Amino acid sequence: MRLLIWVLLLAACSADNDKQQATSLLTEVGRLENSRLDEASGIAASRLHDELFWAINDDGPAVLHALSPAGADLGRVLIDGARNRDWEDIAAFELAGTAYLIVADIGDNDAEHEYLSLYVVEEPATEADETELAWRIDFRYPDGARDAEALAVDPVARQVYVLSKRTLPAELYRLPLQPGDGATITAEFVGYLDKLPQPSPAELQNPAGSGYGWQPTGMDFAPDGRSALVLTYAGLNFFSRSAGQSWPDALQGRAMHFSLRSYRNAESVAFTRDSEAAMVTVEQKHAPVLRVELAL
Repeated sequence: MRLLIWVLLLAACSADNDKQQATSLLTEVGRLENSRLDEASGIAASRLHDELFWAINDDGPAVLHALSPAGADLGRVLIDGARNRDWEDIAAFELAGTAYLIVADIGDNDAEHEYLSLYVVEEPATEADETELAWRIDFRYPDGARDAEALAVDPVARQVYVLSKRTLPAELYRLPLQPGDGATITAEFVGYLDKLPQPSPAELQNPAGSGYGWQPTGMDFAPDGRSALVLTYAGLNFFSRSAGQSWPDALQGRAMHFSLRSYRNAESVAFTRDSEAAMVTVEQKHAPVLRVELAL
């Protein structure tokens, strides 16, 4: 059943409590059909196929799951040479006329991993059984291990951005998309995202009771390069980007906040190919698939 909810929201914009208003149409368009996709931690809109998304589980086999926009199972593709230690996000991008997917093995709940890995593959056909790595990026943070669940790609500048989950405020790091020599590289710290909703003192005293709502769980840059999405447990945050503006500057600007209402444990977010809506899902078996129209 399609659930249509008109939502009038106040934006969580800045530390000085400036506020904007936005109207969003949140639609439950379906459910994840594949019962094996029970911890969907990332989603990305295909650059090759109309009406198709790719999703990942945060553990288990190193597999890409193909989905319809309503969550129907369209196949699975094994990534040969990849390991799923704690996959947390996926992004789609085009480079020199070729469509790629990048899978982020960046989860580190106990902040103990010496390095993290990003796996890049040419976007496969849905009927493929497996695909090979195009290249791999191993990296570490400049000042110790971090847990992260959010990644996005700027194919124009050939850069990858990773956003920390548990630090306050969230920390943004940058990596080259094609490092070249295969050595483990050190990510560059580029700024804080302090315009995301921040916890109150009471929430910091009892973070479990507040649902860890401020923690980022997904990120995506629009295919048209004009905006970004950052998903937290508390909702969806939309950032506009002006011509010539860097992504760090755009992500340190004012954020429009969209509530996901009663939907909990949101983990995955992606722009649609036309950059006009967001697709969101959560970590559970047969999870709801949400479409958020970005009427700004």
